[in-house]
Amino acid sequence: MSPERSAESERRTRKTRIDPRLKQWGWEIAPFNPAKSLASYRHHAIEEFPTTNGPADYALVVDGKVLGVVEAKKVTLGPQNVLTQTERYSKGLDQSAFNLNGFRVPFLYSTNGEVFWFQDVRSKLNRSRKLSGFHTPDALREMLSRNFETECDGLRDTPNRHSKLRLYQIEAKHRD
Repeated sequence: MSPERSAESERRTRKTRIDPRLKQWGWEIAPFNPAKSLASYRHHAIEEFPTTNGPADYALVVDGKVLGVVEAKKVTLGPQNVLTQTERYSKGLDQSAFNLNGFRVPFLYSTNGEVFWFQDVRSKLNRSRKLSGFHTPDALREMLSRNFETECDGLRDTPNRHSKLRLYQIEAKHRD
């Protein structure tokens, strides 16, 4: 690892690695402004967004609603294990219309600008996973409109009578 990279602060990582990636995926970066209503934000990553559990590095706001929280780490730290910090921020967001088993924000991210981890907390079956970057505002809007349990029920209730199913596929389809 280069000496420059190992000495890079979290703030520098945010400005040189994370901010450009947010912009690349359609987010407009704005500093937190307590005088400005959330309703005035359409596709913004608001920096240092306050929660009762400390400030989140970024709150991803779509159409006036906080849909995501991002925890940033300096480039030398791996972001996978810091989703728990993002969970705390999600649970401490008072300005939210959501309550998803205690989470007040549906989509959680942690990143060091090179590695991105994501979790959709709307279903307890969802697991964190590595992504190549952030979702766009439109993608978060679309994901929010989908219901995981309803889609699973739809698959379960759809008959599959394909003539070339293998035995294990038939058994999986009928497993409760």
